[in-house]
Amino acid sequence: MDEKDRRSERRAFIKARHPDRGGDHAEFVAGLASYDSYGDVGPAAPPVRVTVHGRASLRTKLRRIVRRPAQQSRVR
Repeated sequence: MDEKDRRSERRAFIKARHPDRGGDHAEFVAGLASYDSYGDVGPAAPPVRVTVHGRASLRTKLRRIVRRPAQQSRVR
């Protein structure tokens, strides 16, 4: 399996099992970890930070969107 096939398989996994589309959060994170650690074809994909939010009110969603740029610009 070459890099292109591996990437398309990973994308199909994400589309099918993403928590926003009804998939299980624990299964999704474990599956991503297995795809990211699969290294016999080449270097593993960089780790992806996944944040899953439950159902929220429109007010809460807007607050997250407005706050997001400020959170990403902080030095950690």
